[in-house]
Amino acid sequence: MAHQSDLIASDILAYLQSHQNKSLLRFITCGSVDDGKSTLIGRLLYDSKMIFEDQLAALEADSRRVGTQGDDIDFALLVDGLAAEREQGITIDVAYRFFSTDRRKFIVADTPGHEQYTRNMVTGASTADAAVILIDARRGVLTQTRRHSYLVSLLGIRHVILAINKMDLVDWSQETFDSILAEYREFAEQIGLTNFHAIPMSALKGDNITEPSDKAPWYDGPPLMRLLETLEIDDVLAADPFRMPVQWVNRPNLDFRGFSGLIASGTVRPGDPIRALPSGRTSTVARIVTADGDLDQAVAGQSITLTLADEIDVSRGDILATGDNPPEVADQFEATLVWMDEDPMLPGRPYLLKVGAKTVSASITEPKYKVNVNTLEQQPAKRLELNEIGVCNLSLETATAFEPYGTSKDLGGFILIDRITNRTVAAGLLHFALRRSHNIHWQALSVDKAARAAIKRQKGRVVWLTGLSGAGKSTIANLVEKRLHADGRHTYLLDGDNVRHGLNRDLGFTEEDRVENIRRVAEVSKLMVEAGLIVLVSFISPFRAERRMARDMMGEGEFVEVHVDTPLAVAEQRDVKGLYKKARAGELANFTGIDSPYETPEHAEIVIDTTAMTPAEAAEAIVAWLDKA
Repeated sequence: MAHQSDLIASDILAYLQSHQNKSLLRFITCGSVDDGKSTLIGRLLYDSKMIFEDQLAALEADSRRVGTQGDDIDFALLVDGLAAEREQGITIDVAYRFFSTDRRKFIVADTPGHEQYTRNMVTGASTADAAVILIDARRGVLTQTRRHSYLVSLLGIRHVILAINKMDLVDWSQETFDSILAEYREFAEQIGLTNFHAIPMSALKGDNITEPSDKAPWYDGPPLMRLLETLEIDDVLAADPFRMPVQWVNRPNLDFRGFSGLIASGTVRPGDPIRALPSGRTSTVARIVTADGDLDQAVAGQSITLTLADEIDVSRGDILATGDNPPEVADQFEATLVWMDEDPMLPGRPYLLKVGAKTVSASITEPKYKVNVNTLEQQPAKRLELNEIGVCNLSLETATAFEPYGTSKDLGGFILIDRITNRTVAAGLLHFALRRSHNIHWQALSVDKAARAAIKRQKGRVVWLTGLSGAGKSTIANLVEKRLHADGRHTYLLDGDNVRHGLNRDLGFTEEDRVENIRRVAEVSKLMVEAGLIVLVSFISPFRAERRMARDMMGEGEFVEVHVDTPLAVAEQRDVKGLYKKARAGELANFTGIDSPYETPEHAEIVIDTTAMTPAEAAEAIVAWLDKA
């Protein structure tokens, strides 16, 4: 191998010492098929002199035999190691390569450009600090360019380099470069990639790779290698609250019990207060044990074993966290999914979810929408197909400690596994909990739900009226409450509009806010049922997942779903508030029935056909059902 540093020959110990202290940058190359990703990495390896002489000889022979560059070296063959890759001339699997310069060490992942192998790109991007997104200057911004850029943004990769490659094939036209850059910038701004660096280059010829090229005098920025060497990698994890997923309960003998794992974030010292999650039990750190002896302090990225001052129950998959600022614990979430399996995602099918070191049973309660990567439009979805990206609600069998992916990749990123085949079918990012617990424990109360209901001589329950805007939910709910009140029943009516004047006045009408709107109302309803009241809830609540979430909060028989069934045309004809007119005119976004879906209840206890019944008749039917139940 050609020597990169003279120290290797003159002072090997000094070289090893300098090499050990270099920072490490992990980055990926991504983009569409034939944009030159493998060639670029091969060129980086070649120019950084990380190729042994026998490798170079083999490369030259392979280039003559199966290469695509005639008598020249085909640098892509350094990375495309699979026989199928060389036969087809495409990258299939993720190829990881190591190289270094005098300033920094690098691990680069060459990810596939073909849409069929998008799942492999996600795998490579999951651990990257930076992304080099390649574009063929002849073809410009393609669908796969957009898809990979969207995934880079989604996965929170902070450093993005746009490599407009094969500029030699367009005569180093500045006009072509500027046109591609303008088109990409317009898309990038929509997905939050507002800070990226664009470089014109030719990976095959080596222009603007390690040294500035005189072929593009109009470009005054650094070449790719210099930019990679100077990207700032802030070690922010050490300043975050302490988090360590427990990977192993270390019990070599009766006198030692420790908890081993890799610190995901923060700093820990002996004597620090610790909370184990999801149990919420607390203790303090007694020792920080490593193979090289005890430590006075450990930081993010170190693998350690902690012993605690108290004998508390901690298992593999639990999280040890700082006592006064622990992560949340929940069993229902909103999440983004990148579907990676040939078989489509099916709501309700049980999967295994792995987050950190914990694996639990989970199901997708309902997909909310999928994202069109070209237009970024949110489209209604009943399922996700291979390589589609969508947002859905998840329900876990047991509560799990987590943090949003934007806060912690370790506690917010997860995979879904098929229970039968053990295939990884999806990668996901947790957004927020649909049911939050914040490590708050139930306080025992002397007067319980049964006692409160008995004194009122009724069973507390929720009557949840759902339907389109203008269906007549509020009118019917009001009549039902009047009838029950006249009969001496104890009731309360929660109306969608009224609640938004107070409890939910801070919420808008985005998908996330609508989830939170229903969650809060469901929690309030649950408390009122605990008080023994009959709660009438009048909300559009368009998504089955949120209605199911509300049902799951209640006890057996306490949730009565009433579908106020009105055809869209009839509801729109009524348009008491003028909302449909505004929605049709484009003045009201995310309006149910127009540009946001309404999911009809599948197993409602009561169905009211408002085209065949008056509001008074509908109210009588609901009261009659409650009297019989």
